[in-house]
Parts: sequence; C-alpha cells; structure tokens
Amino acid sequence: MSCLKCLKYTMCVVNFIFFVCGATVFGLGIYLMTSSRFSSLLPSLQAINIANVLFITGIIITCVSFLGFLGALKENRCLLISFFVLLFILMLAELAGACFLLMYETETEQFIDENLKKGLDKSKGSRRNGTTVEDDWDKVQLAFQCCGIKNHTDWETLVPKSCINTRNVTRYWPEGCLTKLKNTFENNLLNTGIGVIVICVIEVLGMCFSMTLFCHISRSGLGYK
Repeated sequence: MSCLKCLKYTMCVVNFIFFVCGATVFGLGIYLMTSSRFSSLLPSLQAINIANVLFITGIIITCVSFLGFLGALKENRCLLISFFVLLFILMLAELAGACFLLMYETETEQFIDENLKKGLDKSKGSRRNGTTVEDDWDKVQLAFQCCGIKNHTDWETLVPKSCINTRNVTRYWPEGCLTKLKNTFENNLLNTGIGVIVICVIEVLGMCFSMTLFCHISRSGLGYK
C-alpha cells in the first residue's frame, strides 16, 4: 500500500511539473500571437509558425498532464485510462513521425528546402512593401545566429537586421539557417537520440504508473468512477 501511495504522489508531482511547463509554453504562445506578426516559414503549411507551434504544444502538455495529475490525486479510473490512452496515442504519433522522416528523408528535405524558398520570397515581398517589421525569419535567425537558407545572399538586397553578426556588426552570420540546423542536428545526433529515448521512457513510465493505479483501484472494489 505504501508503494502505491508513493506511486500516486510521484505521478501527481511529475504531472504537476509538466502542467506548469505546459501552461508556460501555452502562455508564451498566446503572448507571441498577440504581440508579434508572424509569417510561416513553410507556405504549404500555413498554420506552422513559432506562435502556433508553442500554443498547440502547450495545450497538449497541459491537457495530458492535468488528466494524469487529477486522475492520480482523485484515484479516478476514467481520468487514468484517458491519460493512458492519450499518452499511447502521442507515442504512436511520435514513432510514426520518426519512421516517416527516416523513410522519406530525401523527399522531406526537398519539401522543406522548396518551402523555405517560397517563405523567404514571401517575406522579401512583404519587406519591399514595408508591411512586415518582424516575422518568423527574424526570430529564427536571431535564435540560431544564421542568415537566409544557405547564406545572406538569399535575401539579395533586403538583408534584415537579424542577419547582422553581433560579434562583428560589419558582417552577416556566415551560415544559412537550413545548413546550420542540419549541421547542428548531425553534430548532436547522439544527444538527439538520447533525448528521444528519454521522452519515450517518460511516456512509457507514465502509462505503466497510470495502469498500475487503475488496476489497484479496480481490485479495491471502488468501482467505475
């Protein structure tokens, strides 16, 4: 019984931490949506921009962790099984996405490259018209210290301030964003793999903990709640 109590409160604490993190990400997404103008980096996927991604990610983390926290705290079978099912669906989606990227790596890279060019052209058009002060390109270039897709020449004569090298204000960041992201990913392939494994382990543990509590409640004769 003491082990089950420990399991219950461990689930409560972990899910509460994830709930706070999810709420923070959700709030950041709303702040960015209301305070900044965004244009998608990938025109074929208009809904994908920094603000929307944070907003949706925050909602998912908050909802799933809330179900886990409340289900463990109240020992509610319905909430616990819902938490289990959602975690299982998330893990399947992640595995399906990983398999898709591995199987269609070349096609995915071509799709991203073509869409980045379209997004860059759209951003350049907005800058020519003076309608865009800051968009997703500026956010990405400042965050990753890169410029354009392959280098600053992609911007032609409309190189934005976010491309300026803060260490040497007379030069632009030497690497393009796509090139830098690919190099960063390849250089940190081991760390990325470890991160993915850690996420999967957390999800599997969450499913195991919720199912253990679910079975315990069923054996205790508390009935369906």
